[in-house]
Amino acid sequence: MNEVFLIGKVMQEVEFDFLFRDNRHISIAKIKVILSDSSIIEVFGYNEIADKLYRNINLNDIIFVYGRLEGDKVKILCFILM
Repeated sequence: MNEVFLIGKVMQEVEFDFLFRDNRHISIAKIKVILSDSSIIEVFGYNEIADKLYRNINLNDIIFVYGRLEGDKVKILCFILM
């Protein structure tokens, strides 16, 4: 399993969208996080995680992310505002 633990600064507003797949509605939220070594990582969450991201995350917040690598992006399983 490709587990990822990141701490970084949110560098863009949350992008929130809805998908319709297999007769189900799926919400998705994406943000870009800049790490201490100046790497920029795109992270995303689905459904409940997406809703929490949209409600709680703002530009320049410091965030801790636990997730999984999916290609060149990180799927958020859990996050904490710091």
